[in-house]
Amino acid sequence: MDFSDVFPSILILRFHTLELGINAVELLPVFEFDEFEFQRRPNPRDHMINTWGYSTINFFAPMSRYASDGGGPLKASQEFKQMVKALHGAGIEVILDVVYNHTNEADDANPYTTSFRGIDNKVYYMLDLNNNGQLLNFSGCGNTLNCNHPVVMELIMDSLRHWVTEYHVDGFRFDLASVLCRGADGSPLSAPPVIRAIAKDSILSRCKIISEPWDCGGLYLVGRFPNWDRWAEWNGKYRDDLRRFIKGDSGMKGSFATRVSGSADLYKVNKRKPYHSVNFVIAHDGFTLYDLVSYNFKHNDANGEGGNDGSNDNLSWNCGYEGETDDSTVKAIRSRQMKNFHLALMISQGTPMMLMGDEYGHSRNGNNNSYGHDTAINHFQWGLLEARNSNHFRFFKEVIKFRRTRRVFGRDTFLEKNDVTWHEDNWHNYESKFLAFTFHDNNGGDVYMAFNAHDYFIKVPIPAAPVKRRWFRVVDTNLESPNDFVLDGVPGIKSTYNMAPYSSILLEAK
Repeated sequence: MDFSDVFPSILILRFHTLELGINAVELLPVFEFDEFEFQRRPNPRDHMINTWGYSTINFFAPMSRYASDGGGPLKASQEFKQMVKALHGAGIEVILDVVYNHTNEADDANPYTTSFRGIDNKVYYMLDLNNNGQLLNFSGCGNTLNCNHPVVMELIMDSLRHWVTEYHVDGFRFDLASVLCRGADGSPLSAPPVIRAIAKDSILSRCKIISEPWDCGGLYLVGRFPNWDRWAEWNGKYRDDLRRFIKGDSGMKGSFATRVSGSADLYKVNKRKPYHSVNFVIAHDGFTLYDLVSYNFKHNDANGEGGNDGSNDNLSWNCGYEGETDDSTVKAIRSRQMKNFHLALMISQGTPMMLMGDEYGHSRNGNNNSYGHDTAINHFQWGLLEARNSNHFRFFKEVIKFRRTRRVFGRDTFLEKNDVTWHEDNWHNYESKFLAFTFHDNNGGDVYMAFNAHDYFIKVPIPAAPVKRRWFRVVDTNLESPNDFVLDGVPGIKSTYNMAPYSSILLEAK
């Protein structure tokens, strides 16, 4: 999310998040950072401005430029507190994306000293002692903080406590958190002291703590992040499996079922809960939801890196045409696919996370690494929210509210045999791209869902409703607004339902 100029826009933010049904916002890094890092010397990226904030200068102060009327440290601090207070007043939590894996320093090839390299390089950074003490780079940014050194660990703990006690934030998402699981030489640690300290700290004990459980050195810890029963995780496997199933890849039905039911294969085995899985399809880096269904390839020429930056494997599908088009058939499929992704996310067991802007179909024109653009591709487009995509927004907010008011979603425990019925006889059919299932409610308010990722219609048998209940159609992503979501449901569901290609339905028993 780009929250430039958001501190003075508290009321707008609060109103929008309330209308959408959001109960927590996770901000991109707000610590004071170097927005002009690309202008240090002439380079292909010196036309860019760091807007994402992953270049920390001060771990204890909010970004001064985000304040109103020219900014300044004091005003930024005051307005950040006002924002947190206003969001709390609306029942919305504030979670910070924090960057303790590297600092604003560059690498050994760049002599500019702006951070801890000028204080004590050997203490603050991981060094390759077999290569003349060169900086190790597990962050992808040229340097890596030596997080489990007692001095660095104290810095991290003091910083986190400061944001809780001074600014009253509710939690933290740790960027490239696998870095915090490495020793001074970069080797993985089974019980990293800093991870344990965060989990056990008396001040941080009431906070939500979320890891991005991988780093740029290949330490991929999804489902295995050291947690002490406290740490949640960005579930990267959820993202990948949902993208592949809904875009129509073969052999993904079983994985899709595992992900929407809470990823027990990753978290139950470690005695964690479904809510420790932060489920997402889209995050700040990578394609937006609109671009995920509009581009097969990244289009990053504007980034000044010769197209070498950003992921090459986006698990995306352009629905038949690369980029913008007036083809009504392609546009209709894209609309259904965005709704399919959103519905799947919101009916999944676990904690759902979406990217701000996806609720109106924000596009970055295929740029999947837009960190350096202080332009419309990163700015929230309020005009588009109403002018172009009000129906899209309506569907998104109604599905979010539906999830929040139905007990069958977001369970505290993993699904048992009596909690779900899988309407499936052949899990091993590699070519099958259809899945239907029912989440059961003890009081009879069952919810039936079906996802058809085939490119043809399927006549689906509908199971019998619970005793003294009838099925009502709440969602059919193939229908135009407002019929794609009807809160009270449409009665008259028969024994079969003809599902369109690339569509999903949700029925509720009443």
